[in-house]
Amino acid sequence: MATIYDVAKAANVSPKTVSRVINGDAPVGKKTRDKVEAAIASLGYVPSLAARTMRSNRSGLVGLITGAISLAPDSSEFGGLPDLIIVQRVQRVLEDNGMSLLISDTGGKQERVADLMRTFTEHRVEGMLYVGDYHKRVDLPPFPDGTKLVLANCYDDAGTPCVLPHDRLCQKMLVEALIAKGHRRIAYLSLSNDIDATRLRTEGYRDALEAAGIAFDPGIVIPADTRMSDPQAEVQLLWDAIERIMADDHPPTAICFGNDRIALRAYGILRSRGLRVPDDISVAGFDNHRLIAETLYPQLTTVELPYAAMGVRAAHMLLSLIKGEEAPSEPQLVSGPVCWRDSVLPRPASVTNINDIASLGRKSS
Repeated sequence: MATIYDVAKAANVSPKTVSRVINGDAPVGKKTRDKVEAAIASLGYVPSLAARTMRSNRSGLVGLITGAISLAPDSSEFGGLPDLIIVQRVQRVLEDNGMSLLISDTGGKQERVADLMRTFTEHRVEGMLYVGDYHKRVDLPPFPDGTKLVLANCYDDAGTPCVLPHDRLCQKMLVEALIAKGHRRIAYLSLSNDIDATRLRTEGYRDALEAAGIAFDPGIVIPADTRMSDPQAEVQLLWDAIERIMADDHPPTAICFGNDRIALRAYGILRSRGLRVPDDISVAGFDNHRLIAETLYPQLTTVELPYAAMGVRAAHMLLSLIKGEEAPSEPQLVSGPVCWRDSVLPRPASVTNINDIASLGRKSS
């Protein structure tokens, strides 16, 4: 392997001149620079990153830990695609800012995180990101003081800077959109009750109802999913939830599902009951998983979980920390738009109070 001394000999200059050309830390004449660069190219010389890091205290490296590449079987329903979208956007932002991203996968084993963080520290990374496979609280091992760390799609009790989806606002906007289309009896068949997203989205659902003056009915809010990898149980839970809400004395005119995957299953169940979407019942999902939402018939109205934006926000937050700027004191919440498609049918407006009736009478006279 060629050394800096080999380059100096080939270019007939001193090793110090070669160093100046490589690091750009002192002026070098164009003719001399061209000779050095030609010698570097011909010899295939690669500068020592470790040496440059020791001189500048900057490695240009960022470490990222994720489970997106190889997921544990019991987490496959929650991970994969979202993680990868976040990782891709992190990489793009860092590349645009002259940084290189080192990615390590946990292989579904949380106990590997400590070793991965230590390895990144040994490689003198300037910062680290930890990407959760879904919105949840994480318990990370202790890390060295001064480590610049940002969490994406997860949070911890230590107040580590983090970027999270704004689940509450996203669900609120979706239900508001349904109400604006004339729906006032809206069921919510949610994800499992033991995850943060369900709690937050249920709050958003209730926020929208309250703002519209619609009473909350717990009888049409039912968990219809499980965190276990158990397709049989998931189908049975969803079937039972749909059976219960449609047997209600006042069945809903629209159903919000915990995610697009559940909505996909629900299409078949509703069809088996003789219900047409959206003619008989309107349906909305959550995630904007386009492979599902755009291939269903009719196409699925849903709200977008902003994984791409979360990745961008997390990368910019880490770059700010690396520059010595203060970390945000609160989690950074990112929302996404409602994606309106054909699975929701507007309801005709109804006259609901005496003032409306009087107003209509005056217009007709």
